[in-house]
Amino acid sequence: MSESVSLTFPDGSVRAFPAGTSGRDVAESISKSLAKKAVAIALDGTLRDLSDPVVDGAIEIVTRTDPRALELIRHDAAHVMAEAVQELWPGTQVTIGPVIENGFYYDFKRVHPDTREDWPFTPEDLPKIEKKMKEIIQRNAAFTKEVWSREKAKDVFADKGEAYKVELVDAIPEDQDVKIYKQGEWFDLCRGPHMASTGQIGTAFKLMKVAGAYWRGDSTRPMLTRIYGTAWAEQEQLDNYLHVLAEAEKRDHRKIGREMDLFHFQEEGPGVVFWHGKGWRMFQTLTAYMRRRLSGAYQEVNAPQVLDKSLWETSGHWGWYQENMFAVKSAHAFTNADDEEADQRVFALKPMNCPGHVQIFKHGLKSYRDMPVRLAEFGLVHRYEASGALHGLMRVRGFTQDDAHVFCTEEQMAAECLRINDLILSVYEDFGFQEVVVKLSTRPEKRVGSDELWDRAETVMMGVLKTIEEQSGGRIKTGILPGEGAFYGPKFEYTLKDAIGRDWQCGTTQVDFNLPERFGAFYIDQSSEKKQPVMIHRAICGSMERFLGILIENFAGHMPLWFAPTQVVVATITSEADGYGQEVADALRDAGLQVETDFRNEKINYKVREHSVTKVPVIIVCGKREAEERTVNIRRLGSQDQTAMSLDDAIKALSFEAMAPDLKRKLAGKAAA
Repeated sequence: MSESVSLTFPDGSVRAFPAGTSGRDVAESISKSLAKKAVAIALDGTLRDLSDPVVDGAIEIVTRTDPRALELIRHDAAHVMAEAVQELWPGTQVTIGPVIENGFYYDFKRVHPDTREDWPFTPEDLPKIEKKMKEIIQRNAAFTKEVWSREKAKDVFADKGEAYKVELVDAIPEDQDVKIYKQGEWFDLCRGPHMASTGQIGTAFKLMKVAGAYWRGDSTRPMLTRIYGTAWAEQEQLDNYLHVLAEAEKRDHRKIGREMDLFHFQEEGPGVVFWHGKGWRMFQTLTAYMRRRLSGAYQEVNAPQVLDKSLWETSGHWGWYQENMFAVKSAHAFTNADDEEADQRVFALKPMNCPGHVQIFKHGLKSYRDMPVRLAEFGLVHRYEASGALHGLMRVRGFTQDDAHVFCTEEQMAAECLRINDLILSVYEDFGFQEVVVKLSTRPEKRVGSDELWDRAETVMMGVLKTIEEQSGGRIKTGILPGEGAFYGPKFEYTLKDAIGRDWQCGTTQVDFNLPERFGAFYIDQSSEKKQPVMIHRAICGSMERFLGILIENFAGHMPLWFAPTQVVVATITSEADGYGQEVADALRDAGLQVETDFRNEKINYKVREHSVTKVPVIIVCGKREAEERTVNIRRLGSQDQTAMSLDDAIKALSFEAMAPDLKRKLAGKAAA
């Protein structure tokens, strides 16, 4: 065994330490203050306990402010939560408690001490647990690690009545140690690592909710109680996170959708949307806008929704995507499987539009002079999602893709990707999204096509990515996602940031070497030879339904006037003004606005409040004086102010404001000409 170890520090310096030196010893050798701040070490990038002996390699001292320490804070908080629960309710069994995105959870089995029946935790228990956690953190007990034999671990946990822990010990592979982490007198089975002591967790944590969870995720096993928590390095971070959660709850598109009467879901159609009149109006406004943006550049096509499974076998979807597809056949064949006269062929509801577009491209001989061929479709597709994964408009089984496929030559690929990029960014800007990140996903381990083909494609797309950043003047952030490309080619992913800082991955541009080859698609090149085209998949909204959900949450239902399903409500103060109110409404409708009237015998403040709940952007108030003067009072959603205008001026101003951004640009272009 070597008597010393060689450590390389972040600044490139190399130092030797005696064998058996701990990470804490290394930190102290640098400075006492660093050792006090240290919570762990990273050896060759892997986090380890401060108490672990170091080995040859690169070392970093991880302090509590290091982003990597956040996972340790959450991990340690989970252990402290488990200790708190067992102190408060002795006999409660502790099972599994991992770190998750933004927090942690632990699953518990609690039985009532008198009845011995299951006694699930409730939200009312959480403040008690939080209080006890703060007491434990205040004790600042050191985390220490021990390695036990399997027999000892099973005996100790069995003596404590921890049957689930005994099962977990049995599940540990034979070549792995059974590690026990202690914090004071309390201990748990754990792989680690942990920080030096419970005091380093801090108090920027909160227990969020309780839920039921089956042991090991198996519905045939016992039901446990899962307690979720979140933990952060600083109180400000916790406060910001809770603020975003509160905002997200207020902005939940399902809640706003009910208030605005846009859509609903029901059990007979899981994962498919029942659009109401106003919601469908928004959907059609989005579709009309997208159609205008494609006009002149794309051919809009429509491929069949139901196709024989043989086509999906050729495309490869039947093999690698089958679990996400819906298979169909005639109802008679389904109920009469033995009927030889029945058509027993199996069809599939299309999960995507691309194979259909290849068929359209192949119909008729194509020359290099025809390239690029750009085909677009607002295609309804169906993909199976587990019931538990469905989430309003964000995760559905039936949705519409604003899909397009560009068939081009290799020489045209860069220009087409840039053209697509400009369109995507312009669309996002029209909807108010300024912060966009574009990332290039490169070749995955499992892929089709030669390395030479991938080299060429990635070189082109790297150049495109550089151009995107340069053209934006740094406004658009870019990055690389190594190994995250599709199996058939590299792709760009477009992620936008909403009003409360959440990221949404929407648009994609994907280069495909696979489908044209599978379906034998070709064009005739300058040498009169058959040449396989490059196929570029392009989506901007992605799922139109999901994009609408994102818009609803981004604007909290306060939609821009051009996109609001009801743009104006004309409300009268007195019945004497009803005639004039109707005239105002008719004039606004003639100007192209979506208008409703409210001539009920109710107080005007009541009417204003009611229409504010349904997020109507503009309420025009008409009384006797307005009728006499042919004026209107305009109230904006979220404002107590009123603006008095002549009817003609109001119509002119509102009709311009209600014009979509692309139409305003077109109008401005004509005016400039």
